[in-house]
Amino acid sequence: MSDLSRLRLDRSLGEHLDSVAVYEGDFAAYRKKTRHQHAWKFERRQHFEEDDASRDALRRGDWPEALRLLEDDRAGLLDAAAYDRQRGHYFHRLRVVEEPLTPYMQWELHALRVQAECGRRLRVVSADAIHGIEGGQLLPEVVVLGDQVLYDIIYSDTGVLEGAVRFTQPEVVGRWARFIEGTYASGEDMISYFDRHVALLPPPLHSGR
Repeated sequence: MSDLSRLRLDRSLGEHLDSVAVYEGDFAAYRKKTRHQHAWKFERRQHFEEDDASRDALRRGDWPEALRLLEDDRAGLLDAAAYDRQRGHYFHRLRVVEEPLTPYMQWELHALRVQAECGRRLRVVSADAIHGIEGGQLLPEVVVLGDQVLYDIIYSDTGVLEGAVRFTQPEVVGRWARFIEGTYASGEDMISYFDRHVALLPPPLHSGR
């Protein structure tokens, strides 16, 4: 697929979930109903603001503490991966990466590496690989749950989660699922990418972005 117009989402045709609580509740309800189907997450932005202890350590410039706290998440991540296997429901995450890495992206790739080592399904694709599709307009942040629902996730200009727009039209859900699945198939395994591009980087020089 090379036509951005086929991937552009008209938010007037979806249902607006105008707070994080409403979005997260809606997402949890749909995911609970999703069995024996794949889920897909497409992440394009290079900076987010998150309420997370490790992320707070990054903001403070305490890189060793940020990494230590990521390691503390392993037990919960292993449990989540086991739960997905029991349900036959796998959550695939595709991360678009631009280089040179922002401090946030360097931190997030460490977090994603831990997740991948715990059984989460993650791959990386270069921003250059999708520039022809984007045509100068960044693709949105999208989550697709099976064949049921697509969320166009809404963030502030500074990268703070604000809510989402939910689409249930089969053609919209299917179109994006095929795009993410195809791009995921051509991407690089997260651990392989991390080992080649991230593992030997020095700590970020500053914590802002």
